[in-house]
Amino acid sequence: MLKRWIRKPAPDPQHVRDLAAALRVNEAVIALLCQRGICTFDEAKAYFRPAVDTLHDPLLMRDMDRAVQRLTEALFQEEKVLVYGDYDVDGTTSVALVYSYLRPLFGPARIDYYIPDRYTEGYGISTQGIDWAADNGFKLIVALDCGVKSVDKVAYANERGVDFIICDHHLPGAELPAAVAVLDPKRADCAYPFKELSGCGVGFKLMQALCQAQGFDEAPLHELMDLLAVSIAADIVPITGENRTLVYHGLKRLNDRTRSPRAGFDALRQLAGLREGPLTVSSLVFGFAPRINAAGRLGDAKRAVSMLLAESAEEALAKANVVDKTNTERRGFDTRITEEALQMLEADQMLRNARATVLFKQDWHKGVIGIVASRCLDKYYRPTVILTESNGKATGSARSVVGFDVHQAIVECADLLDQYGGHMYAAGLTMPLENVKAFRERFEQVVAARLTDEQTIPPVEIDLPLRLEDISWSFYNLLHQMEPFGPGNTNPVFESTDVRIVPGSAKVVGNSHLKLTLTQEGSGNVEAIGFGLADHYDRITRGQHFSVCYTVDVNEYRGQKTLQLRLKDIGWN
Repeated sequence: MLKRWIRKPAPDPQHVRDLAAALRVNEAVIALLCQRGICTFDEAKAYFRPAVDTLHDPLLMRDMDRAVQRLTEALFQEEKVLVYGDYDVDGTTSVALVYSYLRPLFGPARIDYYIPDRYTEGYGISTQGIDWAADNGFKLIVALDCGVKSVDKVAYANERGVDFIICDHHLPGAELPAAVAVLDPKRADCAYPFKELSGCGVGFKLMQALCQAQGFDEAPLHELMDLLAVSIAADIVPITGENRTLVYHGLKRLNDRTRSPRAGFDALRQLAGLREGPLTVSSLVFGFAPRINAAGRLGDAKRAVSMLLAESAEEALAKANVVDKTNTERRGFDTRITEEALQMLEADQMLRNARATVLFKQDWHKGVIGIVASRCLDKYYRPTVILTESNGKATGSARSVVGFDVHQAIVECADLLDQYGGHMYAAGLTMPLENVKAFRERFEQVVAARLTDEQTIPPVEIDLPLRLEDISWSFYNLLHQMEPFGPGNTNPVFESTDVRIVPGSAKVVGNSHLKLTLTQEGSGNVEAIGFGLADHYDRITRGQHFSVCYTVDVNEYRGQKTLQLRLKDIGWN
């Protein structure tokens, strides 16, 4: 697929030279920092060594004082508390963190956790969950990663004598629920300095505030940062500001073999084949998250929480095996439904030529349609909605291309919908079955009016030009210190021009991937791999010079480590 290369503006060279001299760091790395808004010695120091004591005061969050007061009342008046979370990774890690911290304080008889069933209860707070809490004597529910739009459900809970503390990070609606406290940094009236916490992050801030109010030692809370790291990685929130600090220390906890790792994560690490080397954000996204998510997609998400709370390696591995088996089953559904969706697109010229993709099939599995939407987006790069039937309604997931607000496009179809929510690049929606055709037509009209031709070409953002001769182990080690990488702090992408292959080095592997050795006049040779770039094979083997954009990676084979470029794209001079 054609990509458009977007080159970031170069920072002021004199400033780069001055800061490089002060820090005694490679100028290319300093240029990368300046591009990311890190322009002083103190900012660079904080970036490379994020400190826990720089976390914001949790009481800066609107309603935090009320939340702490109500939780403290429950603690000392011997009330029962229910920890309630969404069924995805952010929700289940949130529940595991808050439950783990509160259980020793409340005692096992006065605290429990609840995850709604994706199919019978749907997303967020459910009437069934409130009834279960009330019938079992719970006076307070702490809702995590959900609830900010649950106006009617919280009103119902109030009628049943159940209070709510909501810890959410999604965009609120026009009206907030009548909860004791609504903690959400995205509230328009919330002055909290960092707006991009995960749901688990908001739950962590509540526990941090409780610690401060009661004078509790925060060390046990910091031990739970491994859960935070997984939630932030899986929920694709920016790894900047406070999130960067939380992920940095969460990964340190995950990778510290001198302390006993969480048994559930250790079991996942084993099943995901991640025993070698330290865990990274990428490990969590591709190794941990799909397995944890699968529990809620195809079954009971409580199994994921139970695995995360397991105290012994044997118990954790047994529960992780169930989660892993569910993930294997999920992949089967995902593959089959993606194939069906792509066949529908390829068989219909009108669908192929549309500006948006909207597909509906009654028997598609609700648990994987978000993944299928992402797969279709990868193939046909345009706003995509995948719908299936559930409980007599059409329900689905939307995904979008860079720069196009799919949530706003859905808002313009609101009169056809029963429910919707989400953000710029991902959303969920539900509608009457009879409205699917009208929704497809309206959504297509909205997208066609707003989507530019440029937005239909996937972008590759390039940080800096680089000569191959500058790529060394010392350079890689400096880049490595910029981790954790993720949204807002991406793995740097470099561009090298006028390169060619070492004759005889290029080969196609795995049908669609390109393995080759690159050289440039005046420099040595560097190995490279280009996933999905095999279409360039014929042209590069003719001896033509070309350009590459790439990240610098390490390839390990039979115990030998070599530097390797991971190509994002190939361009022709």
